[in-house]
Amino acid sequence: MTAKRDSFKDFIVDQLADLRGLTCRAMFGGYGLYQKAKFFGIIHRGRLYFKVTAVTTSYYKDHGMKPFRPNAKQTLKSFYEVPVDVIEDPDALTTWAMQSIKA
Repeated sequence: MTAKRDSFKDFIVDQLADLRGLTCRAMFGGYGLYQKAKFFGIIHRGRLYFKVTAVTTSYYKDHGMKPFRPNAKQTLKSFYEVPVDVIEDPDALTTWAMQSIKA
């Protein structure tokens, strides 16, 4: 399980290679994504979530994405899952990440 999780994390970090100052730290069974000191993303169980605002939440909802739910009792509506088509496009992913960093 760890190798699979780590390979997804490595893929995301590679996809965000153009994002200067990107770091990835292990946290709560997943990883936190930071641009310098700004926490903007979560990698958890093979899924990527970005921080959202009142404006950007609609982008995620329009793609049918849901908020981060680490367990049955907890939902963090400030982070939404990133759509697969965005994850697979490094330019789009970097753009969505930048919107998240500004959140």
